[in-house]
Amino acid sequence: LKSPSAAREPRPRSGRECESCSCLAMLGRVAPAAVRRRVATVLGSTAVASACFATPVRAWTSSASSNAGLIDNLVRDGVVTSPEVEQVLRRVDRANYVVDRTTAYADAPQSIGHGVTISAPHMHAHTLERLRSRIRPGSRMLDVGSGSGYLTAALALLARPEGRCFGIERLAPLVEFARSNVERDQGSDFLSRVDFRVADGWAGLPEEAPFDAIHVGAAAEELPRALVEQLAPGGRLVVPVGPVGGAQELLEVDKAADGTVTSRALMGVRYVPLVRPETGKRRSDL
Repeated sequence: LKSPSAAREPRPRSGRECESCSCLAMLGRVAPAAVRRRVATVLGSTAVASACFATPVRAWTSSASSNAGLIDNLVRDGVVTSPEVEQVLRRVDRANYVVDRTTAYADAPQSIGHGVTISAPHMHAHTLERLRSRIRPGSRMLDVGSGSGYLTAALALLARPEGRCFGIERLAPLVEFARSNVERDQGSDFLSRVDFRVADGWAGLPEEAPFDAIHVGAAAEELPRALVEQLAPGGRLVVPVGPVGGAQELLEVDKAADGTVTSRALMGVRYVPLVRPETGKRRSDL
C-alpha cells in the first residue's frame, strides 16, 4: 500500500468533537491504521490509499429556522462552496424529509424511525461537494441507505433531468417513506428521476451498474468490495468505514479510466452501522 505524492491540505489549528452530529470536528486526523488496513485488504494491489487533511469548518453552527437560512449558513461556514450544490440544496426542503418538522433545519442528525437517522445537513452538503465533479447530465448514481430520500433527490437534481439516482434501503417502509417525501417535495413527475428499492446495501445494485457516483449513509466495518466494482471508470464512492463505536473515517474512493482505485480519508465521522440484511445484525454481532 503506498501513498500518492499529492500535497496535503494544512492541518486545522484546533478542533473538538461535535457530540451532536455525524462528523467529528477533529478534521486534521490521519486515517487510523486499522481503517487503512481494511481498505488495503479489500482493494488489493490495484489500490493507492492515503490520508488527507480536511478543511476545517464550523458545521455545527449552521442551524437555522428555515431552509433558506440553513443553506445561507452552510455557505457562510464554508461547507457549501459551489453554486451547483447551493442551488440544489435550495430546491430540496429538508422539512419534507424529517419526522419532526419543528427541528427540520437543525444542523444535526434526526431519527426517522426504524433505528435510522437522516444525517446532519452539513454532512449531506459535504457529500454533494465531494461527488459534484463526477456528476454530469445523464449520470447514474447510487444512494446506499437512502433513508428519507433527501440526498437521493439532491443527487438527482445535480444530474439534471437526464440523470437517474437509485436509492436502496433494507426496509420497505423506509422505501415508501422516501418515495412519498420526494413526491411531496419535488412533484410526481420527479419520481421518474429516482428509483427507490429494497436491497442489500453491501451488495449494491449490480443490475443497474455502473454508477458515476455512489454514496453510503451508514458505516461499513470494511470497504464494500461490490460497491467499488460497481463504480464506472471515472466514478467516485463516498463511504464511512470503521467499527461501530470505534474510529470511523469518511473515505473517498476513486476509480480511474484504467481501473486503478485510489482511496483517501476525508475526516473522522460517527455513523450508524451498515446492516447486513440476511441477519439484520452488524458484522461485529455475527
